[in-house]
Amino acid sequence: MLDNGFPLATESNILKELIKPPTILRSVVNSITGSSNVGDQLPTGQLSNIPWRRAGVKYTNNEAYFDVTEEIDAIIDKSGSTVFAEIQGVIDACIKLTGMPDLTLSFMNPRLLDDVSFHPCVRFKRWETERVLSFIPPDGNFRLMSYHVSSQNLVAIPVYVKHNISFSNKGSTGRFDITIGPKQTMGKVVESVLVIVHMPKGVLNMTLTATQGNYTFDPVTKVLMWDIGKIILPKLQTLKGLINLQSGAPKPEENPTLNVQFQIQQLVVSGLKVNRLDMYGERYKPFKGVKYVTKAGTFQVRT
Repeated sequence: MLDNGFPLATESNILKELIKPPTILRSVVNSITGSSNVGDQLPTGQLSNIPWRRAGVKYTNNEAYFDVTEEIDAIIDKSGSTVFAEIQGVIDACIKLTGMPDLTLSFMNPRLLDDVSFHPCVRFKRWETERVLSFIPPDGNFRLMSYHVSSQNLVAIPVYVKHNISFSNKGSTGRFDITIGPKQTMGKVVESVLVIVHMPKGVLNMTLTATQGNYTFDPVTKVLMWDIGKIILPKLQTLKGLINLQSGAPKPEENPTLNVQFQIQQLVVSGLKVNRLDMYGERYKPFKGVKYVTKAGTFQVRT
């Protein structure tokens, strides 16, 4: 919300209190009375030194849940070595607590985090001195912090890709063979695996066989998509077969790049772990939980 062009309120809790969410009943009443969803008075939190939390919050079930999500951006060369790797991580919170709780969240190994940014509720001086998150949380869902891990030796690549893509010099065919499997996943299942390959323009069609999942090739856009799903060991996930090229067309100058997407539940590759969550200012004991997820960001394998 702006006041004379300047930001006045940015917190979602204040905006929801000031501008009521639309409902069918409210729309009918507004059309009859000519009123609007905008309140006549400023929310109580607007004039507070804790503007992100509304007053008088009450819940029957008190809960505090945190989602730690990391995305891996990586480039793997032909030999399987890591050219570039970094992690973009976020911690999203869902807080439904009665009253005005004061929370402290500590980690097992917070020193590995770089380029950290916080929600305004976090006391930055406490983080600088003790590396713990101390805050009075907003009510509901919000992003507590985001972070970056740029040191390559801290980024464990969770999947491997073996590939053999070749084009004949004189003929109109080529060979396509890729295998994908888990690596450094701590026994967790790699799921939602999808391989996307942008083939050269000279490719007419592809005749392939997949040991798991389904593949599609679009002859117009030259995009090959292999939807694997879950990687189930000890079975190898392989896609191989023939590439049909335009007759008389020159041999493609470069091999295509493999773009890999995946997701791993209950694992973060940086090794970040939540140690404990303590609550002060209230006497009840809330339900607490932490969920970890690793996803592929821009994950490319050069062939």
